[in-house]
Amino acid sequence: MERIEKTKLPQHIAIIMDGNGRWSKVNSVSRIEGHRKGAESVRDIVKTCREIGIRYLTLYAFSVENWLRPTKEVRALMGLLEKFLRSELREMEDSGIRLMTIGDIEALPEKVKKLLQKTIEKTSNNNGMVLNLALSYGGRDEIVGAVEKILEDIDAGKIGPADITKETFSDYLHTSDIPDPDLLIRTSGEYRISNFLLWQMAYTEFYFTGTLWPDFRRENLIEAIVDYQERERRFGRTSDQLSGD
Repeated sequence: MERIEKTKLPQHIAIIMDGNGRWSKVNSVSRIEGHRKGAESVRDIVKTCREIGIRYLTLYAFSVENWLRPTKEVRALMGLLEKFLRSELREMEDSGIRLMTIGDIEALPEKVKKLLQKTIEKTSNNNGMVLNLALSYGGRDEIVGAVEKILEDIDAGKIGPADITKETFSDYLHTSDIPDPDLLIRTSGEYRISNFLLWQMAYTEFYFTGTLWPDFRRENLIEAIVDYQERERRFGRTSDQLSGD
């Protein structure tokens, strides 16, 4: 399938969808139009992941820092999210895609939050692929929130300090129900992770591309996966240990 080895697929792909603003400048259109074009890439990449057989796809859709953007742009982004949820529900149901979210969902506008919760509920029994949207999300906030919950449970006598391990800490994160990302893709030529899944990406393979998100489509995703499949993931071990020599 398009140079991809089905036996070496990443189970979980995370994407920082960057470059909508730069795309709008290059094409002399508004930033909002850049975001609309970026939404087309979202549809194409979700469809491609489902067809290829990716089990989990996490998209960094809106960070906690994005609330600092101009009000008009934030309102437009929330409108695009609402439009996406309304237009893609049938596709998610037909394709067996389950919608999940991470982040401070309570911070979203009430109308969008209710629609999001409704879509999550309607797709909750789907088992074809998980589409995980990071909304009003920040990696540091997530870690601090996990520490707060742990302290509350210690206070309540539910756990003790000796119970805190890497595994139990992971259980307090927003992503407790899904595996850590195998592959992170960031578009637009930036080389940073921007407060995204800080705990979860300890052993994630990174793939950076200069392609702006509105131009990132199926063939670009295939290229990233092929690059990933050419790497040796050792998780601290040596090549000899992995090969059994």
